[in-house]
Amino acid sequence: MIRHSDLSPTTLRHIIRRREVVLGGNMKLKIYGSLGCSSGKRMRKENRVFFHSEAEALQHHYRPCGHCLREKYKAWKLDHKR
Repeated sequence: MIRHSDLSPTTLRHIIRRREVVLGGNMKLKIYGSLGCSSGKRMRKENRVFFHSEAEALQHHYRPCGHCLREKYKAWKLDHKR
């Protein structure tokens, strides 16, 4: 997990182009999604983190985004009903 606030704009562009990170997440809400998600693009830089893989996001106990990963979110929601 890489915090957005720890990266310079140049470094961030570099790691995205090289596909070293493939997902973004919200640290406060514990949600991960695609880098192009409109919901994710609105979050504050201080709350944004990046993941190398979906497995890494799940390992950190993040859940799928309900907008850009709708099917994975539905499956997650079924598994986590109270």
